[in-house]
Amino acid sequence: METEPNLIRLIELAKAASKKAYCPYSKFQVGAIVVTESGEEFSGCNVENASYGLTICAERNAIFQMVAQARHRIKLVVIYTPTKEPASPCGACRQVINEFATGVRIVSACDSEKRIDTTIDHLLPGAFGPNNLGN
Repeated sequence: METEPNLIRLIELAKAASKKAYCPYSKFQVGAIVVTESGEEFSGCNVENASYGLTICAERNAIFQMVAQARHRIKLVVIYTPTKEPASPCGACRQVINEFATGVRIVSACDSEKRIDTTIDHLLPGAFGPNNLGN
């Protein structure tokens, strides 16, 4: 379990990552930090595209940064949105998070003191994933 001071630090890192977002269409800057089981941290921001289906969310961007460094197990995902209410990961991000972790903690923060503090199992019950493949 992350300590509160470390969680605050990770939220600030996610907020800093959001400032790098490329979002000329929605103007919705999202940042994410993925922490691996070994404690390494990877950041990501959303990157939009005129063809909306090609947009990548901050969470998946951070996970893909992790995978590019040959890491494959997530311990924690921290998300920041510039809103008064925290936002949960979208369905696509939930599925990708599930690919690299079961039971992983997800903390969504925003510009208020409000947070969502949950797990991927709660956000994506009965998920299909690597465990279903019998490997």
